[in-house]
Amino acid sequence: MFSFLPGPIVFLLSLSLLIINTVLWSCLISLGGIVKFLLPIKPLQLGITALMNRCMWAWASCNGGILFLIAKIEWDVQGLDELDKHGWYLLISNHLSGFDIAAQTYLLRNHIPMLKFFLKKELLYVPLMGLGCWALDMPFMNRTSPAKLKKNPKLRGKDLATTRRACEKFKHMPTSIINYVEGSRFTEDKRRRQNSPYRYLLRPKAGGIAFTLSAMGEQFTKVLDITLVYPDAPKDILFGVMSGKVNKIVVRIQALPVPRVDDKRYFSDPEYRVDFQRWLNQLWADKDRLIHQILQQHTAPVPATEPAAEPEKQPAKAPKE
Repeated sequence: MFSFLPGPIVFLLSLSLLIINTVLWSCLISLGGIVKFLLPIKPLQLGITALMNRCMWAWASCNGGILFLIAKIEWDVQGLDELDKHGWYLLISNHLSGFDIAAQTYLLRNHIPMLKFFLKKELLYVPLMGLGCWALDMPFMNRTSPAKLKKNPKLRGKDLATTRRACEKFKHMPTSIINYVEGSRFTEDKRRRQNSPYRYLLRPKAGGIAFTLSAMGEQFTKVLDITLVYPDAPKDILFGVMSGKVNKIVVRIQALPVPRVDDKRYFSDPEYRVDFQRWLNQLWADKDRLIHQILQQHTAPVPATEPAAEPEKQPAKAPKE
């Protein structure tokens, strides 16, 4: 609707609408958090959490409405048919911009439970944000530093026990947890500094999802491998979207069996960790090829600056227990 306006004006308009939308629903969610804190009655708290998830759904839907106003975005999506809103999912995805969360939350809001993120415990004390995330039952966790673990190896299992306690509430309500396994948004500079073997991806880090699977793997229905591509986006994707300069978003979703992770072996057996990392590396090699195919289909072919490393020939298999 407003895509005919100059880019800077569209950006200011979309920024204002996004801020209003986020503040409005954050305040409502935080208010629910106060009620939830003051009335620690489990059935009531579960009901409030469900209501707060609907508020998050409304936030995501309003974001979609804002996108409709500022740009004519075509969504090219495959893989939604296999999803169940009453399932439990662990999502892994490539990470390109600050817009990724808004895009994925909007796209998946009617197909799986609202997305949740593992958060550092320190964020619990951030005004408004901490209370809102607590009201949404986002899992807060302590991560003991490697230096402390070296000094006191007995602390190694403490983080896992804390995470399991934080995830106990998910047994009563379908849940989706997302993990950006690259640990950072992709840039070409980061790819080169890492000497990444992939053309469009950073190296994946297995520790985060191994930790999640060892804590609550038996609860997950599927692992969702999500590939996100903005074929016509400028270098700054978020600015491009908010300026009405992005016209297409491509999403591919692959539902995978949940690999079982033995936490005792993972944290004590180097070969077991290598086996799990190899499984993740193979997924990322497949994803890199898929991104290349998508870009070739939607844009003029551009040769990669550096060829991707040859992936392993065997199919991606979950590590053995």
